[in-house]
Amino acid sequence: MKPTAAGEPLEAAALRELRAIVGAEHVRHADGDVTPYSRDATPLFRARPGAVVHPGSTEEVAAVLALAGARGIPVVPRGAGSNLCSATVPLAGGIVLVLTRLDRILEISAEELLAVCQPGVTSAALADAAAAQGLLYAPDPGSRSVATIGGTVATCAGGLRGLKYGVTRNYVLGLEAVLGTGEVIRTGGRLWKDVAGYDLTRLLTGSEGTLGVITEVTLALVPAPEAGGNGLAYFPTLADAGRTVTRVIAAGIVPATLEFLDARCVEAVEQFARLGLRSDAGALLIFGDDGEPASVAHRLDRMAELCRDTGAIEVSVAGHAAESEALLAARRCTLPALSRLGSITILEDVGVPRPRIAEMVGHIEDIAGRHDVTIATFGHAGDGNLHPTCVIEAGDDEAAERAHRAFGEIFRTAMRLGGTITGEHGVGAAKLPYLTERLGAAQIDLQRRIKAAFDPAGILNPGKAGS
Repeated sequence: MKPTAAGEPLEAAALRELRAIVGAEHVRHADGDVTPYSRDATPLFRARPGAVVHPGSTEEVAAVLALAGARGIPVVPRGAGSNLCSATVPLAGGIVLVLTRLDRILEISAEELLAVCQPGVTSAALADAAAAQGLLYAPDPGSRSVATIGGTVATCAGGLRGLKYGVTRNYVLGLEAVLGTGEVIRTGGRLWKDVAGYDLTRLLTGSEGTLGVITEVTLALVPAPEAGGNGLAYFPTLADAGRTVTRVIAAGIVPATLEFLDARCVEAVEQFARLGLRSDAGALLIFGDDGEPASVAHRLDRMAELCRDTGAIEVSVAGHAAESEALLAARRCTLPALSRLGSITILEDVGVPRPRIAEMVGHIEDIAGRHDVTIATFGHAGDGNLHPTCVIEAGDDEAAERAHRAFGEIFRTAMRLGGTITGEHGVGAAKLPYLTERLGAAQIDLQRRIKAAFDPAGILNPGKAGS
């Protein structure tokens, strides 16, 4: 059967069957109900779904996928829609399967250091529940207050603690997922060590809903650190800050936090949040650590010393927890601060080897100048993950096209420097045109064969990776 095209409503018979599966109140197809699901947090991508369905159980998800497979209806799994790669835009129409009703934390085990939850639980809610038992859920995406666990697993989200603690895939022990056929599988389990068979848990993590719909997640937790602290350093140039990052790692320190903002970001954050940041520096480096109190204090002092040795204009270490959190607020509010500068904010991410961060930022500045767009850059200095961010006005198609060309050059420059087109946001539709350049034709063909095994009808998130 020909797949439903974007913008076309589903057939009446299909709508009746969906209502029978999840209940009439959980199926929407009128324009006013489905239009909000035609886009996610990624600007400039939009496609109307034929229907929006809110399942309430794994069994309902399986029944919806079985129906969709039989009828050739595309299905796009979705959480909060906070992703930044257009991973949940329904490019082929069909069903947007919203999993936010599956929002229960099923278990937190201090004895086993794990949590079991449904995909609609937010990252912040899980972190808070773990903290209440003296545990830490380490992944810390910038959108943690709204981002769902299912979405962070599907995109393998990163965050501010990635250097020391790793990213989402490092904490996924097991999954329950529904394949494109409607089959329910369980991968992994409750064990930190389990090498029985192919690692399908890792394969599903980061697959962006193209291989299966995640309906339950088992996640590793770690004991919460006793103490934590942060500091900041201003530098004349980003190159100076980059040299400091290299020296910090060479000194045997693996910080919990090592973030940078360029001068444009510092100015935007100060105008937005009035945190008292100075505007005469070329870059701001935020460093932090956690662990045993005396060790944290020692490492913070050592990092401050290294900043001074590499030419920092000013260095300070937070004296108490509230001040420390205020420093992190400067990093967390960078995106909303930049968003005030225009009606459309295009936030991208690339990754390069750590020693080439300053070089990459220099290339970004040159590329922005050639294409006559303003791009500010911030990111995770510790793991080489940069977020070049362009702000334009809605309706300025020519500016949007210049930004598109600029980002294409930025992606290719990152690859030329030994890096990647995305460090943590994912591929989605936004990065798909560059994926073959990153992986090569042989890997792309292999991905398509893998997808065909999980989703033989090709209904899961078509138009994305593996399609």
